[in-house]
Amino acid sequence: MESFVVTWRELLFVLVLVLAIYIAELLLLMRAGRRRGAASGREAAGHAEALEAIQREIGQLREQVFRLEGEVDRLKSAQQIAAPYAHVVQMARQGLDANELAASCGISRGEAELIVALHRTQSRDQEGATGS
Repeated sequence: MESFVVTWRELLFVLVLVLAIYIAELLLLMRAGRRRGAASGREAAGHAEALEAIQREIGQLREQVFRLEGEVDRLKSAQQIAAPYAHVVQMARQGLDANELAASCGISRGEAELIVALHRTQSRDQEGATGS
């Protein structure tokens, strides 16, 4: 039976070959890691740009909300001014004349006549639209 004998030269050659393969793999992994690092840097820059765009949009939306709140406040104050006359208009639509409106609501006769005149114009327009 023949015996298998490994010499120190063969062993050294195998060891150098294994080390060469290990170093080559290590270099390839380091190179791939740098590529991933550069790619993640680009992704981070993209995320930063997206975040800035979102923050700009939030700022614009805040400005729009403030403008709309001002508009709501303006409309509420206009509604409060018109509210005292809402009852007068309702009574005019029920058919009261200017003298009765002025006496019951505490407004001047001129105001009552104006409201009655506007109501009659609106009533005629509505009757004409429904009667046709």
